[in-house]
Amino acid sequence: MTIGWCFDNTYYKLPNSFKENTKPIPVKKPELIILNKNLTKELNLDFSNLNNKEISEIFAGNSLPKGSNSIAQAYAGHQFGHFTMLGDGRAVLIGEHLSKKKDRYDIQFKGSGKTAFSRNGDGRAALGPMLREYIVSEAMHNLSIPTTRSLAVVKTGEEVIRETPLHGAILTRVALSHIRVGTFQYIAARQKKNELETLLNYVIKRHYPNIENSKNKAIDLLKTVLDKQIDLVVNWMRVGFIHGVMNTDNMSISGETIDYGPCAFMDTYDPKTVFSSIDQMGRYAYCNQPIITKWNLSRFAECLIPLIDQDQNKAIQLATEIINTFEKKYEEKWLNMMRDKLGLFGTDEKDKFLILDLLTWMHQKKIDYTNTFCHLMNFKIQKIKNYEDNIFQNWKKRWQKRLSTNNNTPEKYIKLMRSVNPLVIPRNHKVEEVLHEANQNNLKPINQLLEILNNPYTEQKNIIEYQTPSISNEKYQTFCGT
Repeated sequence: MTIGWCFDNTYYKLPNSFKENTKPIPVKKPELIILNKNLTKELNLDFSNLNNKEISEIFAGNSLPKGSNSIAQAYAGHQFGHFTMLGDGRAVLIGEHLSKKKDRYDIQFKGSGKTAFSRNGDGRAALGPMLREYIVSEAMHNLSIPTTRSLAVVKTGEEVIRETPLHGAILTRVALSHIRVGTFQYIAARQKKNELETLLNYVIKRHYPNIENSKNKAIDLLKTVLDKQIDLVVNWMRVGFIHGVMNTDNMSISGETIDYGPCAFMDTYDPKTVFSSIDQMGRYAYCNQPIITKWNLSRFAECLIPLIDQDQNKAIQLATEIINTFEKKYEEKWLNMMRDKLGLFGTDEKDKFLILDLLTWMHQKKIDYTNTFCHLMNFKIQKIKNYEDNIFQNWKKRWQKRLSTNNNTPEKYIKLMRSVNPLVIPRNHKVEEVLHEANQNNLKPINQLLEILNNPYTEQKNIIEYQTPSISNEKYQTFCGT
């Protein structure tokens, strides 16, 4: 019986300027750590006739599937505002797999060795960061947030040297594609309009065929990607997710969350929350994510100028008009998202004040973001005296008055609230705990955490330790995981 790979590698057929042909560098002693069985089913892949050693050889890149054509993709990026020519420095795209429904997915190995774009890097990855991406990307998927996904993690049997020697590992990442704003920046920087046109047409055919016959494809792509990114970031804000490194090379044209480096979830509500050790100025703080999204989209618009109109001034004017729709669209979608979190139907001009007053109170009192909405849904996860204070009680009276409008009922608003407010998120201290255990070859905690994160909106028994924020006062920090 075959595994079921069905490769149709369209990106591989693009001109050489888009990529570099390369192969994963074989590793000494691959060992399967985790295989995503739910995802294998969705991809119509079957590994049941293989033993773990055979599976690990595939996901280490030692034994490439038939039909794969491995490449490193070229892209550029504004990293913390500074433009750099980049590319897959430690990742190899082995091909595009078609499911039985003809859905197309990139299959990429991350940590598979040096490529032409590695510069001074070793092209490898450590076990902890690869498992972190597995946990958080799967959590995001179960939270109904567009995301790349993780199919497998293998240990390489080799050490990677960072500040200390660490277990080497390779993550297999699945995405609608790995085309980024940075891909457009790379091609635009070459100043060859025909290549830019090739990329534009490829992206539209692959992701947005509904605009293939548009009168101005560049304009309509910009509008589409802007809407997709607003929806994505509103979703991040909904669950308190902080990406941590929103460089333009980490913004996917398909609208998926991509590249889980120093990402984390906010516990105590603070708009200025930053977890990344390298984000000293708070550029990618929780509250700045919408601002940076607009900034990144502006860089995307700049790439498209030659394709928008032959008259450069007219092209800039058209692109600017689209980018300037961002704030209004974002605020409207953010307000509607927050209305959902509070179970509010219809609109009221006072809704914004009701929402902001709650967030201000949470900020001042240092209250847990996720658990406050659980509290409002009558899930009493923590006994907190602040929930009894007068300001909050008065706010609740206003909220309950608003709930009683627009033919609302307790059944309706609780159902709405429960569809968007998770009861459990990947708490940072729990993620660190399971990663520590995995580095000691104990995989039971990580599997248990993943099981719980599978159903974030469903009541589960005996999970209070996964719902309670850390009691440590020490500032939580994450690292890029290079």
